[in-house]
Amino acid sequence: MKRFLKIIKVTGIVVLSLILILIITGFFISEDLPNGKKGPEADQLAQQILNELNYEAFEKTKIISWTFAGVHSYEWHKHKNYVIVSSDDYKVKLDLNDYDQSEVISSKDLDYENLIETSIRNFNNDSYWLIAPYKIMEDSVERRLVKKDGKKSLLITFISGGTTPGDSYLWEVDENHRPTSFQMWVSIIPIGGIQAKWKDWVETQSGMILSTKKSVFGIPIEITNLKTSL
Repeated sequence: MKRFLKIIKVTGIVVLSLILILIITGFFISEDLPNGKKGPEADQLAQQILNELNYEAFEKTKIISWTFAGVHSYEWHKHKNYVIVSSDDYKVKLDLNDYDQSEVISSKDLDYENLIETSIRNFNNDSYWLIAPYKIMEDSVERRLVKKDGKKSLLITFISGGTTPGDSYLWEVDENHRPTSFQMWVSIIPIGGIQAKWKDWVETQSGMILSTKKSVFGIPIEITNLKTSL
């Protein structure tokens, strides 16, 4: 029972379960992906967000470790491009240069190939929830500026790479250009425009600024055991 309660905290399951409830009760209406304008204004807002979160520190950070939603823990060696993924039942070393070179360090499950594939998906998902704002100027991202009610938001679409290319996120920011939330149009969720709030920002040991608490429909997704080093 304890293991089950831990598992349901994982983002995808929480979101999909809540969507099902809302669909059944008829309380949720899907939103269309907003129109936005590509160009210098969009890139300027993206750069302002990166400046606010000290992107330079992110670039220099060599190791990031954290626990996602109390379920999966990670020790990401950015400078060597590998990550140790662990839970109560297994520990896997993912080679981010070549997944075929990944290895299972320990596990109760003998299906190592499936375990590595699951670890890849978990890392792609859980690391995105940790460092998403730092990815907005990547080559694989298309940026558009969205203006509504006098406010500017940044719409990003992943055009390649990752587990789910094509996903879009509309970032809302405060007066300092620090993200406060995003809306999602993603392949694993059949309803568009679901909002996730980002708060409890902290400056880490390496100078990166990260949100340690996210929420979807008021359900918290916490980042704990967070450490970074240069």
